Amino acid sequence: MRIVIALGGNALLRRGEPLTAENQRANIKVAAERIAEVVPGNEVVVAHGNGPQVGLLALQAAAYQDVRPYPLDVLGAQTEAMIGYVIEQELGNVLPTDQHIATLLTMVRVDPDDPAFQDPTKFIGPVYLREDAEELAADNGWTIRQDGSSYRRVVPSPAPQHIYEVPSIRTLVEAGTVVVCTGGGGIPTVLDADGILHGVEAVVDKDLAASLLARELEADLLVIVTDVDGVYADWGTPQQRLLGRTTPDELRAMDFPAGSMGPKVEAVCGFVTATGRPAGVGALHDIVDVVAGRAGTRVEPAPAAAAAGR
Repeated sequence: MRIVIALGGNALLRRGEPLTAENQRANIKVAAERIAEVVPGNEVVVAHGNGPQVGLLALQAAAYQDVRPYPLDVLGAQTEAMIGYVIEQELGNVLPTDQHIATLLTMVRVDPDDPAFQDPTKFIGPVYLREDAEELAADNGWTIRQDGSSYRRVVPSPAPQHIYEVPSIRTLVEAGTVVVCTGGGGIPTVLDADGILHGVEAVVDKDLAASLLARELEADLLVIVTDVDGVYADWGTPQQRLLGRTTPDELRAMDFPAGSMGPKVEAVCGFVTATGRPAGVGALHDIVDVVAGRAGTRVEPAPAAAAAGR
């Protein structure tokens, strides 16, 4: 079975932990041990987040004022390599020595006419006082918005359209290699009018990119790993309940927070609707059971839709 596993931020950094290399490696070690249980008998592709890491690089860049800030596509590539290196190494420490593992920098095409470019909403980087934020916005062409009592840069989050490295990923997977790719949603790129590919100042949602990856790879299962044990209806209320098995239509009829579970629900619904294949959402420590459909939230096509797809 070909499985795309998307690691949420908890696989890299737990809530409240300092963003140290040691903390990230310790958490990735746990994730690698769990993923290793899924590898035997399956083709496994691992995607991951990078939000805290991009923010850290932006903070570091802000401390060096002799050059203009590095563009987000370059920072995204840096974090893909940095996190992929640790995931690859920790997987290699727990998998058999003859198991091949590879990390690929992954470019994701977005539409330059995506409405997200006209309405940036994704907060990124350090916080500023209003005066400093306005000066930086004027100097660098940034969009700045208030975030609580401070101000931060916001960037577009366009929908992913295509992953350029899919043929290479497919070749590696079919040869038995565990592939780490599409980190942080991939490196956002656009094709200009002359057919030239270049990076853009944007952040692609990691869950939506993982969903696209799973569709383009014709995966049998998409699993999104997060820090809760599944998707809940009425979360945060006395009536909250875990959704064990559900369908895209049932999920789309509910409301989920845009900054947390919303993109995950959108990602699994998009995959199931497009492919007629199942998806799962669950906690890292349950990953074997989430893959098997014994834990977490299992999203499957409605019976009528599944019958129509046969």
